[in-house]
Amino acid sequence: MEDFKPRILVAKPGLDGHDRGVKVVARALRDAGMEVIYTGLRQTPEMIVEAALQEDVDAIGLSILSGAHMPLVTRIMALIVENEMEDVPVFLGGIIPDDDVTALNEMGVSGVFGPGANMNSIVDFVWEKVRARA
Repeated sequence: MEDFKPRILVAKPGLDGHDRGVKVVARALRDAGMEVIYTGLRQTPEMIVEAALQEDVDAIGLSILSGAHMPLVTRIMALIVENEMEDVPVFLGGIIPDDDVTALNEMGVSGVFGPGANMNSIVDFVWEKVRARA
């Protein structure tokens, strides 16, 4: 387990063009010893899940600032189920109203991080989830 280097896919679903936050998180995960695959801006749910399958990732991180998190995550989680990837933890960052967090968790999202989230808590969360999966 010491040599375990988890593969984390981070993506920007939808039309949101703001990627500074996802790049900061990607760098923090990489600096913590993880391999990070960043798919870039304006990814469809299908593109994200296909990339996760192709890259055989240990977790998926999504960054959504557009307000379209509910329909985007609903579709992504449905594709994850269709592809029998329910064991791959999904975490989400961005502008997410507190009222939506419960619904996202019920869909299968493992964690939700808002603006100003502590990078150490995100990194620790991802390590905990990928170690539990391994």
